[in-house]
Amino acid sequence: MLFWLTEYLSQFDSGFNVFRYLTLRTILGVLTSLFVSFIFGPYLIRHLTNKQIGQSVRDDGPETHLEKSGTPTMGGLLILVSITFSTLCWADLNNRYVLVVLIVTLLFGVIGLIDDYKKVIYNNPKGLSAKYKYTAQSAVGICAAVYLFQTAVLPVETQLIVPFVKAFVFDLGWLYVVLAYFVIVGSSNAVNLTDGLDGLAILPTVMVAGALAIFAYATGHAGFSKYLGIPFIPGVGEVAIFCAAIVGSGLGFLWFNTYPAQVFMGDIGALALGAALGVVAVVTRQELALFIMGGVFVMETVSVILQVGSYKLTGKRIFRMAPLHHHYELKGWPEPRVIVRFWIITVILVLIGLASLKIR
Repeated sequence: MLFWLTEYLSQFDSGFNVFRYLTLRTILGVLTSLFVSFIFGPYLIRHLTNKQIGQSVRDDGPETHLEKSGTPTMGGLLILVSITFSTLCWADLNNRYVLVVLIVTLLFGVIGLIDDYKKVIYNNPKGLSAKYKYTAQSAVGICAAVYLFQTAVLPVETQLIVPFVKAFVFDLGWLYVVLAYFVIVGSSNAVNLTDGLDGLAILPTVMVAGALAIFAYATGHAGFSKYLGIPFIPGVGEVAIFCAAIVGSGLGFLWFNTYPAQVFMGDIGALALGAALGVVAVVTRQELALFIMGGVFVMETVSVILQVGSYKLTGKRIFRMAPLHHHYELKGWPEPRVIVRFWIITVILVLIGLASLKIR
């Protein structure tokens, strides 16, 4: 909205042309979402506390988590409001990529909202049943994948790009829809599984979103994409503003979510943020880079799959508890140690992912 306003004002004063620069609007996207989080965060926490919208803790989890019962949850609402407001202010809303990533994020947020509502109102830690949750996620994921496939203009928009091996490009055809679906839904659930400790999921999300902003900017810039040997997709650079909004809102939320947390994001935040990373990776053609940079999310998901599979097949557990962060808690690691070490791993993986921009 502000972007359109500055475009209109530029015909009266050329100084407003500075807002045409994507880099400036990306920076403003970070700052806007960050300030929105700082301003409305305390109000939301007080409101959630007064309404007794607190976290229900599973009785089969680590005993140290029982003291967290009653901590305000559904703080992801603050994240979604910050992201939406910042994106609407600074992004070009005529850009189909921006609209897709924003709509998918909000729809997954609605799914998470319903899940959180069932947990809070009915005091049911399991929330929305897996069947209904996965069905809703699949419906949104498939619709987004089909839309992106049908509206693709350039061949590169439906090709598989392999990091570090840029000479290899695979035309996916309708397999693009399958890949996009699994990336969006899989990423959503992976972040949700990781969101089990104070600040554990949000900072890796911020770091991966920041890296994807760089990918989006370079992919949408003819000069940089040619120099780096990555696909050029006109218009996708605007998604960098959306990623910047995630970074700002995530940092703002971390202010209140850092150990010991004043508020939890809940499924409304975790499902939405995971889907956001997934759909951005799809439109920038960096699904495999997301797999690398989001390695912590991948490890958490794989640990659950292995645990469930092993128990069903052999009756034995591989880990003391899944997801993986609970395993280390039960081994005696203090919660802050688990969190910070997972953050450090994410920093390393994000740097490796970014290295794929140049190393070929």
